[in-house]
Order: sequence, then structure tokens, then C-alpha cells
Amino acid sequence: MGEDTEARLDRIRGGGSARPHNARTIAALTTNPGCARRAIMDAAGIDKARLAAHVGFPSQFGQSQFALARGNAFEAQVKADGCAELLTLLRERLGLTLPEVAYTDLNEVGGNDEPGLRHRQTQRLLTRTDDPGTLFDHPLLRLPVGGRQVYLEPDLIAFQWKGQYHVIEIKSFPVIDGQADADKVAAAAIQSAVYVYAMREMLATAGVSPTVVSDNVILVCPKDFSNQPVATFVDVRKQLTVLRRQLSRLTRIDELLELLPENLSLSLDRDPEEVIFDLGCIEARYMPECLETCELARFCRDEAKGSTYVMGRAVCEDLGGIQTVEGVLALARGEQDPAPDQAEAATLIRQAWAIRAECLRSVA
Repeated sequence: MGEDTEARLDRIRGGGSARPHNARTIAALTTNPGCARRAIMDAAGIDKARLAAHVGFPSQFGQSQFALARGNAFEAQVKADGCAELLTLLRERLGLTLPEVAYTDLNEVGGNDEPGLRHRQTQRLLTRTDDPGTLFDHPLLRLPVGGRQVYLEPDLIAFQWKGQYHVIEIKSFPVIDGQADADKVAAAAIQSAVYVYAMREMLATAGVSPTVVSDNVILVCPKDFSNQPVATFVDVRKQLTVLRRQLSRLTRIDELLELLPENLSLSLDRDPEEVIFDLGCIEARYMPECLETCELARFCRDEAKGSTYVMGRAVCEDLGGIQTVEGVLALARGEQDPAPDQAEAATLIRQAWAIRAECLRSVA
């Protein structure tokens, strides 16, 4: 991607530091790959929470400062003393029988934390055939997203002596009596799948088979109501399939930019009404699921009033592409003739309307 594209993204952001992509944002982006608005904002590194507040729809989700502090403290505990506590879990779960382990911190290379250098060092160490090591902390992976290279940093990658890598994800939500919150596990699984996918892509460029990276990631969480860590295997094959398909559907950022006005800007220094107007120039694809993954979702939901998208993906599919509630009601009442590609959906809608009318008469 050329300098012109980067310059346009900087102008859209309004200057300042860009917020980098991470596994969480990529997972959210791939759940709704048809949303150009999210793709542009993430590519430009826009702080969507601040933008939402600026246009009058402050975000109502996100981790609390307490949860973030607890998560950082738990990760530090698990990694303390060369990952001593984690190694105990790995010996139990992976069968590590090595009397000694090698621990490599890739947070910087010779005092240099430049992403490109860290990525090359990660690739070099993870593709070594002589003494490849055991634990790699702060590895830096890279993945193309919408035509841009995005750097990603998993919590940890463990190398098992039998010759397979496992991505390790450390989370602070508890596992109580062997059970964890299903939604939080699902979110951790898709984020971990992003790391597995990125690692396989990186190793493939060095001629290494993707099977070297396990489909099973290791989720490390606190046990019950203590800070004692417990490790669990999570199979991410399904998430990998979805991720691969959704990433392939993402339109290149430079192609999306060609559809936008040259002077479009979402800078927080501008009047909110002007920002709202420019937001309207970027096609959005609101779905109810966005409320769980995007800070700007409440703005998009308000904007999408009257659209069938607000009723969810399944309803949209059943309605056969009829995009407005008004259009659905007009077809149901026989006030509008369906287009050729709406004929089947219109028949079902009218049948449902007739059944509704009959039910209302029976209780009148």
C-alpha cells in the first residue's frame, strides 16, 4: 500500500497516534466483513470510543480499569520467574518432560523494539531446526488485513518437545468448578485463532508446514475464586475456518478509500455535526452483534432505524434482501409489487401477514 493511502488514513484520523490493530479488533472486523465503516476506522487507527462520545453516542461496553489491572496482574504472576508457574501447567497439559527449558523474550531485539525487527527475529527463532527452544514470550506475528500488514502479539507461544507449537492465551476470567463463561471462552477462541492463523502464515513463508502449529490453543485462567492458574485445551479449527473465509472477503482499504470524498475526516477537532455527515459517507453494515464488538455500534444502530439489518442476520436472510421495514410491510399488505428477486420472500411475508391477521381476529 502506497504513501497516498497512508496519508489519506492519517487525514481521516485527524493526525495523532494511530491505535494499532490487535487480535480483538481483527476478530470483530471479521464478524462483519461487509462493514466498510469499521474497516476504514480500524485501518486509520481511530479511537472508536472517543469518536462515539464525540458524536453523542458514548460506548457502553469495554473492560473496566479494575478488570484490566486484574488481568495484567494475573499474567505477570503466571509469567514470573521465567514462567515457572506456567511451566508446571505445560508439563501437565503438554507432557513437557525436558529437565530444562529455554525461555526467550522477544519484546525487543538488542534493546530495539522496532516491529519489523522483532517480527524477523520471531520468524528466525521459530523456524530454527537446531535447538528451537521451548517458550517464546512477546513474539511478534504479522498478518495481512484488508491489504495492510498488521502486527500481532500473542501472550505466549510454547514449543512442545514432540515438535508442535501451541499458542497460549492468558485470560483473567475464572474457571469455576471446571466451567467458564461461554461467551468469554468463545471470544478468547476467536482471538487465539487469529494468532494461530498469523503464525501459520509466517511459517509458511519459510517453507514450514502449517501442521507445526497446533489447532488446540492453551487457555490459562484463574481457578475458582483464587489466582491459581489452570490450563485448558481449546480447539479452534472452526474459528480458523471462519476467520480464513472472512479475511478473504475483506475489501482492500485502498479500494474503499476510492469510494470516499477526498476531504473526508473523522477528526475529533471538528464539529460533531460535520463528523456525523462524513460518517454517513462511509457505508456501514449494522447488525445487533455489533453492540458486543464495536464502540460505534449505538450510533450505527440509531442511523439504521427502519432498516431490516437491525433485526439481525437471520431475519435479513429470510427477507431475501428487502432492506427496509417499510418495504416489508408494503409487500405484506399488498401495497407494493415485489421485484423479480423478491417474489419468493414476498410470498412468505404475505403468508405470515395473513396468519398474523387470523390470530388477531381469533383473540378479538
